Parts: sequence; structure tokens; C-alpha cells
Amino acid sequence: MSDLDKYRYALLSTRKKDGSFVDTPVWFAKQGKQVYMFSAGDAGKVKRLRNFSEIRLAPCTVSGKPLGDFVPATATLADAEQAREAHRQLVLKYGWQMRLLDVGARLSGRIRTRAFILAELS
Repeated sequence: MSDLDKYRYALLSTRKKDGSFVDTPVWFAKQGKQVYMFSAGDAGKVKRLRNFSEIRLAPCTVSGKPLGDFVPATATLADAEQAREAHRQLVLKYGWQMRLLDVGARLSGRIRTRAFILAELS
């Protein structure tokens, strides 16, 4: 999964209560075996992570077409300190694009409900 660094998007696959997986393309930043992602706090993937920490990640296109194999990982919702590090890593990777999303989130008031996801690759 070290080649994940070469891609801009990852396919985050989260488990539903029926055992099936739901795939969602996300921005991510990888630091060693840790992968940082973010989402709206009320998004389905965040709700599913509250039930199951088991996820899968694969490089993908912006539309979610997989570009490689899935690898298993364990994910949790980040605490405040982890969220700051996740945001820092995402800004380092995406630069002005992440900053622009931050401005939009602040203006809409959604920045307070943003959730950061911390995954540990297996």
C-alpha cells in the first residue's frame, strides 16, 4: 500500500450492519502506516465507523474507480489532538484546495461538525 502516496484519492470502504461494504472516494494523507481522512460529521461513513472499525482502502479516481487492490485497516474517529494533526497533514498534501474547503466549511458553519478519521493500515 506504499504506492497509495502517489494518488490523490482513496476509496474508503466501510462496513454496514448487514456485513456489506460501502465505497466512498475521499481525500487522504498518509504518514507511515497511518492514514488521515475527513468527512462531514453526519455522513454515512462516519455513522458506519461508529459501529465497525474495520475498513478497506484502495487508490482510486475522483469518481471512485479503484486503481489498485484494497488493503485492510482499522479506523477510528479522531480526538481533538489527532484531528489537528490530520488537518495539518491534509493541508500539507492538498494545500490551497484544503484551505478553500476550510473557508467554505467556516462560512456554512459545517466546520464545527467535521469529523476526522484516523486509519491504521494492517
